[in-house]
Amino acid sequence: MAEELKEVIISKEDAVFWMDNRGRWHNEHGPFQNKKVIDYFYTCIRRDENGFYLTQARDDIIEKVYFPYEETALFVFDVRRESNGMVLVLNTGEEIALDPAGLCIREDVLALMHDDTLIKFTDRTMMKIADLIEEREGCYSFKWGGREWPVRELDVYPG
Repeated sequence: MAEELKEVIISKEDAVFWMDNRGRWHNEHGPFQNKKVIDYFYTCIRRDENGFYLTQARDDIIEKVYFPYEETALFVFDVRRESNGMVLVLNTGEEIALDPAGLCIREDVLALMHDDTLIKFTDRTMMKIADLIEEREGCYSFKWGGREWPVRELDVYPG
């Protein structure tokens, strides 16, 4: 007979790591340095009604660690231009189609509202599409495939 796994939940306040507003993991010793650990953490990000968390199973336990983050825990790590649109590759490994109507900007950082979630572009991925963003008289627009969408400016990020 298979044993049931015990779920252990660790609150944000008790987490020993966090993510900054540029998508970098930190602990009390500073930013994480090991790429394998960083990439593993990214792939473990999940979200529920209580926020973003990491989860892993070990032995007979499933750990669910809610972690502090600034503004969002999701970032665009790559952009692929395809004939029928653009594909955004997130830090979690998930791929989503870019809906230009969801683009927004705050303090010179490009972001996307996708469903009810904020996803920020990294500096590198902003540069990959910078040629498609135009600024006129303090207003930004995104041009792709013969169309143009306004990029709204936000005072604060939602959530």
